[in-house]
Amino acid sequence: MSIRHVAPVPRRTATGRVAEVYAQSAADFGQAALMMLSPAPDVHAAAWAVLREAELAGLAPRADKEVVAVAVSHANRCRFCIDAHSILLHALGEHRLAEDLLHDRTPAEPGHAELVAWAKATRPSGAAQPPAPPFPAALAAEYVGTALTTHFVNRMFSALTDERLLPGNLQRSRSVRRIGAMGYSRTVHRELAPGAALPLLAGITMGRPAAWAGDTPIATAFAALRGATAAGGALLSEPARELLLSTVAEWDGTHPPSPGTWLTRRVAILAEADRPAARLAILAALAPHDVSEEEVDAWRATAHATDADLVRLLAYGAVTAVDRIDQAVTGGTAARRG
Repeated sequence: MSIRHVAPVPRRTATGRVAEVYAQSAADFGQAALMMLSPAPDVHAAAWAVLREAELAGLAPRADKEVVAVAVSHANRCRFCIDAHSILLHALGEHRLAEDLLHDRTPAEPGHAELVAWAKATRPSGAAQPPAPPFPAALAAEYVGTALTTHFVNRMFSALTDERLLPGNLQRSRSVRRIGAMGYSRTVHRELAPGAALPLLAGITMGRPAAWAGDTPIATAFAALRGATAAGGALLSEPARELLLSTVAEWDGTHPPSPGTWLTRRVAILAEADRPAARLAILAALAPHDVSEEEVDAWRATAHATDADLVRLLAYGAVTAVDRIDQAVTGGTAARRG
């Protein structure tokens, strides 16, 4: 994987919150996680916390949550995340399931097929009625949290990396996938205590709580993510923030064409100086693959911004889309009792 647009904090020189996230994610996930977010330590820690507390810890089967993550990644066309979560399924010993999901085939096991259908439908679409959540209400925070975390992480990987899991896309080889999975076989089978990521959030201003997560550590992690990314909103003018919100509110879940006339027309109502930041935030929300060097350079020329500013601005756009998905998923359906 090659990180674009920002310089991540190297592991050997990391200090403070970034070093703590690297250490915990290496122990619990098998590698230092989300390095492209490290220039903004608060966003980095909050993103790791939602990933750990929703997807890695808890009572729901880890394989089920990896199914959700692969399915959401397919809906968002995040190639890196599709490959990475498929390899984690191989590490769990779910080889057939991993290959089916990697190639976007319906899993043979009906429960997994239901999870795929539900997870893909978390991306807005024209469907009249999304499928009912195929999991018990007691585990809803973990499944919903995994889906929303993946929507955020997909956007950040697509915006800030080249999405190649291995050099030369070697992960396209099934034998390489199986061998690569061996490096994660120990960590994926560990039972992780919920809440261990929360001390990493000390000092981060909390945003709106995730009511659907109750009093779980997942709720705190999502509040921290909203709080940490709020600084990105401050990099937009008020008209630009309003345009981002209205654009995301009108989004029907389709993948926009490569930026051109649609985005240019969208930001034309703004003052010229406000347009580069608005373009980046809207792209992060709806078309993160199109965050190009040209888009970033145009914004840096007007804002004289740091790498931390760029991470926060893109994360704010991504969380704006996640909030729209959150409202649709948690406001319109209820988890199955059982």
